[in-house]
Amino acid sequence: MAHTITHIPETGLRAGLAGVFRSVGRGMVSYMERRSRADEIARLEAMSDAQLAQLGISRNTIPAYVFRDLFYI
Repeated sequence: MAHTITHIPETGLRAGLAGVFRSVGRGMVSYMERRSRADEIARLEAMSDAQLAQLGISRNTIPAYVFRDLFYI
């Protein structure tokens, strides 16, 4: 059984379009991640101090809690 591998290099118009779509995709992912974190912050800020204490966080540590996967604190 023979295998044929075809590679079409990204040059000219194809490279330009590929770059545009990659940029748009990265932008959409970034927007969705920010939006979901903003929603989480708003949800936590709407809680009472007692509810936050049950989660083990305080009102001033909400951002650190929401972004804990990105920062080592």
